[in-house]
Amino acid sequence: MRELKLRTIVLATSAALAAAMAVSPVSAETPEAPGQGANAPTAKNIILMVPDGLGMSYVTATRIFLNGPDGDPLYFETLPQIGYQRTHSADSTVTDSAAAGSAWATGEKFNNGEASCHSDGLTCLESPPTILELSKAEGKMTGLVATSTITHATPAVFGAHSHSRQCQAEIGRQLVEVTGVDVLLGGGIGGNRDGYNCEQYPGQDPNSVLALAQGLGYTYVMDETAMNDAVAAGDEKILGLFTPGGKTPEMFRVDPEETYPLGEPTLPEMTTAALDVLEESNQGFFLMVEGSQIDWAGHANDLDYLLAETIAFDEAVQVVQDWIAADPAREEQTLLIVVSDHETGGMMINGPYGELSEPGDKIEDGWTSGGHTAQDTPIWSQGPGSSLLGGALQNTDLFDAMKSVLPQTSLGDVDGNGVVDRNDVTAIRGYLRQPASRCPACDLDDDGAITVRDARLLVLELRN
Repeated sequence: MRELKLRTIVLATSAALAAAMAVSPVSAETPEAPGQGANAPTAKNIILMVPDGLGMSYVTATRIFLNGPDGDPLYFETLPQIGYQRTHSADSTVTDSAAAGSAWATGEKFNNGEASCHSDGLTCLESPPTILELSKAEGKMTGLVATSTITHATPAVFGAHSHSRQCQAEIGRQLVEVTGVDVLLGGGIGGNRDGYNCEQYPGQDPNSVLALAQGLGYTYVMDETAMNDAVAAGDEKILGLFTPGGKTPEMFRVDPEETYPLGEPTLPEMTTAALDVLEESNQGFFLMVEGSQIDWAGHANDLDYLLAETIAFDEAVQVVQDWIAADPAREEQTLLIVVSDHETGGMMINGPYGELSEPGDKIEDGWTSGGHTAQDTPIWSQGPGSSLLGGALQNTDLFDAMKSVLPQTSLGDVDGNGVVDRNDVTAIRGYLRQPASRCPACDLDDDGAITVRDARLLVLELRN
């Protein structure tokens, strides 16, 4: 097994912790949250799989097409724990993917368009840490896989903090330079769009982010062969960008006459590669896998597109299930969650009526919208912590479930006075960008350096 090598690059200013100064002090012995007692289960691995935009009609239509009305369930339908979540954002009954993903990532509601950063804050550096960042602080490796650009809303919110999801080049910079996500596989890096306050990040574009990543030691791959070679070589930092924008739709799954680009990995193949890298971590990993274009099919009200992308996603779930089943220890150590951020299109199944469909048949679809809807969405899960995901939930509850299976470390009493308060934040602030040897108690994530990540961990402790 390779030793886990973590890299932290610090980009912080003295203003980074301004918001934390107003937080009320708490006892260093904070009462335990539900599911966080001494006997609470922990998970070595957390795998979150997101069929973006999927509603229950999508599930029914895909199952009938593959297996018929009385046939086998889809792979993700076999997960034993089932619940459902409310999807609204902080400012809208109908959410977007950024706000929905941010709720999972941080446990807080956000306005539409915000990527794990509240727009009323002075700086995103005061934002709450994400579950990916918390996992990294525990020494775990991390990965993001998507069929959109790798800087699109859902992957963005786990590894970056931005006032707007439209600042994709800045998000890309944070993914590789600030957070240091180990495995990034998907479509290309997006640019910063005009009109979204992205002008505060001058000189950033996809090419500059790519050059930065390579300078930081990422192995850059552009096709399946190079991806597999990097995995076989034991590379621990892989950036796979297989298309300039979103990846090629996997339409061949519905229409055999459709072709797929030779050498471009599918979603199941990217998922396999990510697992092959991340499983080498002795401390475990956090992995998010998104079937991004299920949502795009819903926006287009395109049934064939929807079926193809949902089938691809379900096969990626099968990859994960097979990986877990290959080792009995993984079943006890891995929390697997499959959940959609929202429903798209208001899809309904209107027929056929008067005859029973057979495998290969397409249902008669109807649509109410070309946008997102406010439907609750299902949650399927298994493994440690999944008992918290049954029943009727808020989307923010998923963060609590994932956080509950991380080791519950007592954080933040830097000055040793028995109280975690603004003085501890001030202490960390004074040591930013310095080695941990200057203030061992400030190095909350134990990575050898005092960084803004340590500050975010302390902010979370104060908020709890």
